[in-house]
Amino acid sequence: MSSLGKGIAAATLGALLRARSFKVRLRKFDPYLNVDTGTMNPYQHGEVFVTEDGTETDLDLGHYERFTGVNAKKEDSITTGKLYLNVLERERRGDYLGQTIQIVPHITNEIKSKILEGRDEVDFLICEIGGTVGDMEGLAFLEAIRQLRHELGAKQTLFMHLGWVPTFDVIGEVKTKPMQHSVKELQRSGIQPDLLVCRCDQPMSLEIRKKISLFCNVDQTKVIEACNVDSIYETPLTYHEAGLDTAVCDYFNLAAPAPDLSSWQHLNKGMKHPKGTVCIGIIGKYRLPDAYRSVLDSLSHGGLPSQTKVEYVLMDGRDLEEQDDDAIRSTLSSFHGILVPGGFGKGGSEGKIKAIGFARENNVPFLGICFGLQLAVIEGLRHLGNLPLASSSEFGDTPDPAIALLMEWGSEDMKHTFQEAMGGTMRLGAYECTLKTGSFVAEIYGEKNISERHRHRYEVNNQYIPQLEAAGFTISGTHKGLVECIERRAHPWFVGTQFHPEFSSRPLSPHPLFASFIAAAARYRDGACS
Repeated sequence: MSSLGKGIAAATLGALLRARSFKVRLRKFDPYLNVDTGTMNPYQHGEVFVTEDGTETDLDLGHYERFTGVNAKKEDSITTGKLYLNVLERERRGDYLGQTIQIVPHITNEIKSKILEGRDEVDFLICEIGGTVGDMEGLAFLEAIRQLRHELGAKQTLFMHLGWVPTFDVIGEVKTKPMQHSVKELQRSGIQPDLLVCRCDQPMSLEIRKKISLFCNVDQTKVIEACNVDSIYETPLTYHEAGLDTAVCDYFNLAAPAPDLSSWQHLNKGMKHPKGTVCIGIIGKYRLPDAYRSVLDSLSHGGLPSQTKVEYVLMDGRDLEEQDDDAIRSTLSSFHGILVPGGFGKGGSEGKIKAIGFARENNVPFLGICFGLQLAVIEGLRHLGNLPLASSSEFGDTPDPAIALLMEWGSEDMKHTFQEAMGGTMRLGAYECTLKTGSFVAEIYGEKNISERHRHRYEVNNQYIPQLEAAGFTISGTHKGLVECIERRAHPWFVGTQFHPEFSSRPLSPHPLFASFIAAAARYRDGACS
């Protein structure tokens, strides 16, 4: 069933196999007709994750990267829309020589080809089929993997099914019927699961395990308990204890060393025994945590080096727009740091600008990401640069477009340089950034040349850099003349990045910007910032 945690289960299996020294790759198949997630509502599918090669994907690919440390690629995010687009484009070119195009075999063959792409490069290729078993939109995927088992054989394929084993609070009874019925739906499609992962609220008794084994036709050793945990980063430990990776290795008759989980053990020990707590105010557009999943996870990662637990409050910038200075102070004064994440559109921007101004004036640690950097530029020019009408051309006509499309202000050489990569509108994926020697951001990274991922259309208008620098800001990072980082050295911790550092943070290797930001928030909490 959708939203039970297939992405975490797939990512966890990848992490465990990596810990056994296997090479792994993870791939996500989504049944919806959208070609990608770029224009999808975050309230329906959460954040848009961006790969290094510039693909907008489902948030599960972020989990894959964070758990395994293996960067996803364009071909690891497949939707029904993308499959149909590929097949129909070939049909229009005449590649099928007049055949009648059908779900079977054309779409199912396309699915199989996408599953098998690059499989010889790794030991394990883990493919997550999104959605809910039995839904009409997912039937082609089930048929494709049924065919794949027939073609490759059981020795090369394993069907791992994640299902629900709920406990009814009123009577405390564990119910196996949801799992039984979802397995029966799979069996109707010609698929017999080889391994069951049981999402449950409490540990399963031997009796329950036997019952599931009997009625789902799965060996008892392949019925894996997946109880709720306090943190998703406990799952490599709990799934290993439940026998997930052992069951997979046994299925394939693989002799493999026991996994080295010492890093995960150390990580979880630090998370459970922090030295202190900070609260970060995230001033965005959505109150749905999954809309900022990578940001929230990166904040958590950032607290690990300083053994700091990170709590957060999601706020809608629109709620701040009508508040006066006293109300803003009352609303924001409990935060030890303020973060304005990426976003699009005018809605809530004035409230975010007020929050940035509060952070700047009161020495509250501030991190602006993408849209957050742009609004920090506008706030600085309005209140320190004598440009009260500074704004973004994204919001409409303005006499001082401090933020604008490159095509609206850049030189012809600059426009030509970025035209192909941006598709005329968007910078997507990894771009190199040169950090200014001696800058605060360069100190944080410990190097001059970095590469980070992007997802934006509008840029800082270079025509306003003199006013910005006169207002006390430093342009601390650039890419071919475009602003990538800004900072205020007169402030204890004030940094804006045009790129998205959250997409490259990992629990076992926290991003340096987030680690530094949380450390600054802890100093602010302790009264060390002034």
